Amino acid sequence: MPLSQDFSKRAIAAILQNKSPAEFADKLKVRLPGEVPLPESIHREAVLSEEARQARLAVVERQGAALDYVSGRKRIEDAAMFSGNIENFIGLAQIPIGVIGPLRINGLYAQGDFYVPLATTEGALVASYNRGAKIISLSGGARVLCLLERVSRAPGFVFNDLIEAGQFIVWAVGQFEAFKDVARTTTRHGSLEDFKVTVDGNQVYINFEYTTGDAAGQNMVTLATEAVCHYIMAQSPVKPKHFFIESNLSGDKKATAISYLFVRGKKVSAEVTIFRDIFVKFLHTTPERMMEYWKMSFVGGVQSGSIGVQGHYANGLAALFIACGQDAACVAEASVGITRVDVTENGHLYMCVTLPNLIVGTVGGGTRLPTQRECLALLGCTGDGTAKKFAEICAATVLAGELSIMGALAAGQFAAAHRIYGRKKSHGA
Repeated sequence: MPLSQDFSKRAIAAILQNKSPAEFADKLKVRLPGEVPLPESIHREAVLSEEARQARLAVVERQGAALDYVSGRKRIEDAAMFSGNIENFIGLAQIPIGVIGPLRINGLYAQGDFYVPLATTEGALVASYNRGAKIISLSGGARVLCLLERVSRAPGFVFNDLIEAGQFIVWAVGQFEAFKDVARTTTRHGSLEDFKVTVDGNQVYINFEYTTGDAAGQNMVTLATEAVCHYIMAQSPVKPKHFFIESNLSGDKKATAISYLFVRGKKVSAEVTIFRDIFVKFLHTTPERMMEYWKMSFVGGVQSGSIGVQGHYANGLAALFIACGQDAACVAEASVGITRVDVTENGHLYMCVTLPNLIVGTVGGGTRLPTQRECLALLGCTGDGTAKKFAEICAATVLAGELSIMGALAAGQFAAAHRIYGRKKSHGA
């Protein structure tokens, strides 16, 4: 994302949080298992017996999480709890939840060893992400940084001609503080931070950019923008003929170049350096071979016309979003980004992922539902100020998935993994 000097200064101040660069660096340093032991691992990943399930639950709940609804010990008795989440309710779609971990994260907001819940029906997915989490943790953990946050809504205004459109823009660019005050009347948690103007003949598009606290913020920015639009219609000396509250410029629920280049939701970057011996032991290939695969896949991604180049961000994000009550449709924009691989001078493997469009929240929407709330609690993401922490966990999870799938492809084991984990086993004699 190209940043102006002023925006860069504000972003740096928000990241440092009045800490010195040395204090900041100390927070992100790796913690090797020999220095800080890892908690117990999840075992017997392919076994679906009740005994194995209870053993996994015991490991996770020993970390302090209560999974009463996830485990089935409690059941939803009153459908009224779905008010605001569903219409024409008839029942539940039951999707199995697996857990990976521990995944060690050294982030600005996410610090610790996490057991990450993933809801999916795709065989091999949880096993693959679990392998990636193990390799990352044995290497001291992933460094993760939530860099920026913005959620946008982009109304469009129609005028008689280009002259009126230009006159309107001259007025609008001087109204930022007024727009900000109007938006503030609709929310205690959101704040209008900036707006960008696009002109197309007699049409003007204004992309309003907000911070939204711990909420994903889609509804919040819609209501705030509606209030600003009403203010514009009442106060502008050049009154628009009409407006639409969303002009399709914001990038809402779709992969777009504008969101990729800037930010929509939270922009997060995660990295890890895998020691060569660990890499070879668990991925059955070499860093050099992985590098060769990455170069080919990068060129392939460019030729396909993808926005960003990555392996399968959507897999992990969809599973994590469903488990934790996020808007699953936002995977369409959240699964855009760049995966990068390099071989260090010492022959180790460096990998990083950058996701500029993580629309996530820890309050509102589906996050208040029973199983979803428990999954967020498992990650320590239910209190105030936890949305950025959750975003960093998302990025580290994506990193684990990219490491494992690229390792399987580089080692020639991709098809074999799906043959083992992704095909239904016969239970006959």
